[in-house]
Amino acid sequence: MPSEIRDEDDHPEPGKLIQDALSLLDSVIMGVAGVAPAFTIAASTAALTATVGLGGPASLLYCGFAMFGIVWAFHYLGTREASAGAAYTWVGNLLHPVLGYLAGWSLIVSALIFMVAGTLPAGSLAVGLFSTALANNVLVVGTVGVTVFILVIIAVGIGVKIAARLQVLLSTIELAVLFLFALLMLLHGTRVHSFNWTWLSPSIFHGFSGFFGGALIAAFYYWGWDVTANLAEETARPRRNPGLGALLGVAIVFCLFEVFTIGSNLLLTSQEIKANASDILGILGQIVWPGLGGKTIVVAVVLSTVATLETTIVQVTRTLYVMGRDGTVPKLLGRVHPRSKTPMLATVVAGMIPVLLLFGALFIGSVESILQDAINAVGLQIAVYYSLAGFTVVFAYRRSLLRSFRLFIFAGLWPLLGAVFMVTMFFVTIPHLNAATQIVGIGTLAIGIIPATFSRNRMRTGLAYRLLQPEVEEAPE
Repeated sequence: MPSEIRDEDDHPEPGKLIQDALSLLDSVIMGVAGVAPAFTIAASTAALTATVGLGGPASLLYCGFAMFGIVWAFHYLGTREASAGAAYTWVGNLLHPVLGYLAGWSLIVSALIFMVAGTLPAGSLAVGLFSTALANNVLVVGTVGVTVFILVIIAVGIGVKIAARLQVLLSTIELAVLFLFALLMLLHGTRVHSFNWTWLSPSIFHGFSGFFGGALIAAFYYWGWDVTANLAEETARPRRNPGLGALLGVAIVFCLFEVFTIGSNLLLTSQEIKANASDILGILGQIVWPGLGGKTIVVAVVLSTVATLETTIVQVTRTLYVMGRDGTVPKLLGRVHPRSKTPMLATVVAGMIPVLLLFGALFIGSVESILQDAINAVGLQIAVYYSLAGFTVVFAYRRSLLRSFRLFIFAGLWPLLGAVFMVTMFFVTIPHLNAATQIVGIGTLAIGIIPATFSRNRMRTGLAYRLLQPEVEEAPE
């Protein structure tokens, strides 16, 4: 008879992921690296400004509040069961296996799309450090981007300890540079606009659709912190550190996003942002520190891009690994390499698909257009598994919410508000997206119904049975 919390020894895989490989500090660094603040600011500021004008800080504020609800959901679900499958495992065990499969599927397809879209800016920025002309050459950019991506795959395949050490190095440099330039922006004397509190007010949006249009892009800003949950089985104190690492990581990037978005409003016109859509931080860097010093921030963007590609691969491979050991995808994906203790085949598969898709993307359009459509498509897909996690934690602690004020707020009300926010954002924004984004964003989600249907007999079913299961009264601190 299935139990709500599985024991790792019940898994049929021939090997396990390495345990206690990551510390709390590693979890915080992974959470920050997954969000990739430098890359996200550089890649998404133009899209956010085009959608809400000077309302970018408000979009990040309100979506950030909702996102923290989902972070709390992951934290409390993780205290019940530490699983590399994260949302796939929790939603499948507590709501329904098919919903769990779709949660895992939405993470996988959003990550694959991002790996294609994120590789192109990585190549463009790296090439741009040496030649501005070649930075617009799609073939050169694609070649450099693929090379960087393959090196990242190798780093992930070697082992999680090596990957974590690389993340600490990359993210420490990135954060140091970002904090330096954040200070320089705030102290800069010449400004295009004066600060206005309406930038943080809901009144700045043009109606309901404008509010959620900005929220969709803001959701992409924050996405990626949940890699800490996918690394839970490889983290010390797996029921505590991944959730705490995510909370601290999101708090750090929230502050950075607000400062840099306000700084963009202060120092750049909307025309300058549009004309430099793929190099916002480069322009800001030259304004506050002209010359060679200003290029330092571009190096931070390159490092940030490499870091987030690595964490994205980790998320996909760990999700595929758990799905493989559950038998909902080919079991070979659930095997662990005996030496590196990583899901090697899942890593190879997760690397090959984006590389193949990347060659097709090179002929679709400019880097900016590909990235814009990808941001919106990914926003739709992450809304699916984030909202499912939010509803799941409320269901999991349903009998305890009125017995504890702490659980009522952090495992009940706040995650529920976050989940409702994500669902509303999903349905409100769909009619306002272009056909390409709708096809990619919704079409790839719909494709997941096919493997979910074929795999349903291998999934543990019986929602009615789970309703009768005892639940944890209090999450361990």
